[in-house]
Amino acid sequence: MSAQTNKMMIRIAEIEIESGYLQEYKHILQIESRASVSKEPGVIAIFPMYQQENPNQIRILEIYANKEAYENHIKSPQFLKYKTETSNMVKSLKLIDMKSIDPETMNEIFRKLHQ
Repeated sequence: MSAQTNKMMIRIAEIEIESGYLQEYKHILQIESRASVSKEPGVIAIFPMYQQENPNQIRILEIYANKEAYENHIKSPQFLKYKTETSNMVKSLKLIDMKSIDPETMNEIFRKLHQ
């Protein structure tokens, strides 16, 4: 395992959105996630998804180079704007820290994306 891969911070955010705000929330989240990945070098991935059977259930796979990158991310203008604009839309939020079982495979995943 490389030292860089070992330092990565991986998280899954489980979010439930109030029904009347779903489209607006998804739009704001899309802007924030794109900006974070493109502007913040330590943000490797912010990949938002929703459950097909229950679209108000959002899941976000977050991968940061390290804990410092995460700390910088939550202070970034785009994240602070997202939090402010969506605070009344979120019914519940659960942050789950994860550890990779096979971190070396991540390099292969990203390599395949660039083929």
